[in-house]
Amino acid sequence: MVTPPPPTPRTPPTPQTAPAADRHERAEQRLHTAGVAYRPVDSAEAASANLAWWDADADDYHATHGEFLGESDFRWCPEGLLEADARLLGEVRDTDVLEVGCGSAPCTRWLHTQGARAVGVDLSGGMLRHGLAAGERTGIRVPLVQANAERLPLAGDSFDTACSAFGAVPFVASVETLFAEVARVLRPGGRWVFAVTHPMRWIFPDDPGPTGLTATQPYFDRTPYVEVDADGRATYVEYHRTMGDYVRALAAAGFRLTDLIEPEWPEGHTRTWGQWSPLRGKLFPGTAIFHTVKERQT
Repeated sequence: MVTPPPPTPRTPPTPQTAPAADRHERAEQRLHTAGVAYRPVDSAEAASANLAWWDADADDYHATHGEFLGESDFRWCPEGLLEADARLLGEVRDTDVLEVGCGSAPCTRWLHTQGARAVGVDLSGGMLRHGLAAGERTGIRVPLVQANAERLPLAGDSFDTACSAFGAVPFVASVETLFAEVARVLRPGGRWVFAVTHPMRWIFPDDPGPTGLTATQPYFDRTPYVEVDADGRATYVEYHRTMGDYVRALAAAGFRLTDLIEPEWPEGHTRTWGQWSPLRGKLFPGTAIFHTVKERQT
């Protein structure tokens, strides 16, 4: 979605807590978030919680991060990597491109400006509302679809490329199901390129300062991070997968991993976003971008 990482101010890309100044407290208040839990969460509960969360946080999210994201830019991550420079998707002109978890769809609009037939899909109506408004402001109108990424309402073999900049992948219960859906809608030989919080970040507190440099969470513990209300109902859910988990799920869905990009923190980049900061970025990666190709059937 690029909403780059959903490093929602809270914890999005990583468990633990983020600094109070970077937390979108109004969404927590609306959803009556009361605490944090680590427990299993199935697909239905995760979809319900994350739909409510992103709808509740959409306005504050864009007030905080909208200028950095731009209205028709494709920014892969908080490190600021632009698709215009990286060209991870290759030549998109006259091709069909799907953005999975598009948020307010700045990436989808940028793809349109490059001559792609671009479509954005997102779970949150609140985020898509911002996308429609941005389309009116910029005159760059693209098709936007509200849907769960585990059940894409799209025809098979209908896209040449699929991409996701911190959208959907960390928030679904079954990444295997999501990858299988992406494989279904992609044509043979199509690219699937997606950015997520680097799995190693899971072991550190979600803190951009010195506290965030000490490992506290087991890397191999896949128990979802869950924010809950007073009755224990999930108000926000995020899943942790290891590097190996991603690679195996991609292979099972018929994708071949062709590259793994770990953007370095750019010199002079001073923006802090959730747990992303110059301090941490100088020492270890915050983002992993998987570049894959759907194997052609023989």
